Amino acid sequence: MEKKNRYPLISKGRLDITFLSFVLILLTIGLVMLFSASYAYSYAYYSNSYKFISRQLIFAIAGVVIMLGVSKINYHHLKRFAWLIFIVSIVMLVILLALPPMVKGMDVKRWLAIGSFSFQPSEVAKFALILLFSSLIAANYKQMQNFKFVLFLVCLLGGTCVLVVLEPHLSATVLIFAIGVVLLVVGGLQWRYIIGGGLGAASLFVLAITVIGYSSDRIKYWLDPWADQTGAGFQTIQSLLAIGSGGILGRGIGQSRQKYLWVPEPHNDFIFSIVCEELGLIGALVIILLFCLLVWRGFVIAMKAPDRFGALLTIGLVFQVGLQAMLNIWVVTNTIPNTGISLPFFSYGGTSLVILLAEMGVVLSVSRESNLEK
Repeated sequence: MEKKNRYPLISKGRLDITFLSFVLILLTIGLVMLFSASYAYSYAYYSNSYKFISRQLIFAIAGVVIMLGVSKINYHHLKRFAWLIFIVSIVMLVILLALPPMVKGMDVKRWLAIGSFSFQPSEVAKFALILLFSSLIAANYKQMQNFKFVLFLVCLLGGTCVLVVLEPHLSATVLIFAIGVVLLVVGGLQWRYIIGGGLGAASLFVLAITVIGYSSDRIKYWLDPWADQTGAGFQTIQSLLAIGSGGILGRGIGQSRQKYLWVPEPHNDFIFSIVCEELGLIGALVIILLFCLLVWRGFVIAMKAPDRFGALLTIGLVFQVGLQAMLNIWVVTNTIPNTGISLPFFSYGGTSLVILLAEMGVVLSVSRESNLEK
């Protein structure tokens, strides 16, 4: 007799409305702030105030449709594609390093162009690592006490980080490494491995900062951005001026002054400085609270997940969003060196937004399986 498929393709459970609401609220605020932050820059350089927001809005609509579609697909079926997606992401990272930089004069290789679309393979690598680690750890949970299996996972993580740091993209490297470590710890990694691995990782991190020249310069001007007010420290200084001028209540939506070609590319990594200027401390805290609530609700979904794979998958995806938002805010406020990391749901980037919303669809898929009628 043919064995019945344990997991149907389409999930019939109820999705988590609370989590979906937080996603849509952040996306809506992000689109409003993107338009406000980008129209002056867009008009100055492209003679079209709507260039960025019109493109981002199209990707946002497509992303929401994809998110809801992905949420209907039973997440268990992702397991069969875990290795394929991971291998494709590694191949893209290798190809990226072999190609010349997209931006002339900058020895940075982060974007891969396919026709008129460009994206960062590191975005795909994040999801690929989360999916593969969740699948392997869930299927071999008892092997988490086995040094060889743990070493195998560490090699997968380390290899991915090496390829990303060579771009160089230090912030994405830190993010991918942190995601891998969290999944290993949640997956049952023993404390002796955690302590030993932490010391080793700290040594490698210091070495990477020492070897990669651009990172050492960023640390220098992080400590004293006013040492080069018109050069390396300019963006940080303008960001801090924007944040300070926002005060408690902000200047009001659309009333930023720093977006008028003072903050370089205000629609990208430093969009949060414009948020602070226009919405003030109160508005900035509300947005931070929304990110916290999104992560909290994601962890609630993870705790209710019907199996270890779903729990690990959800934890990895929501941890990625929370940590990336935190790192971006730290960069904008000069708490850590400028590492070039975007703010989820806010920063301009169509393909990265679609990938992010698809990942949120996976979390919603887990919530559907948790809410199946008994």
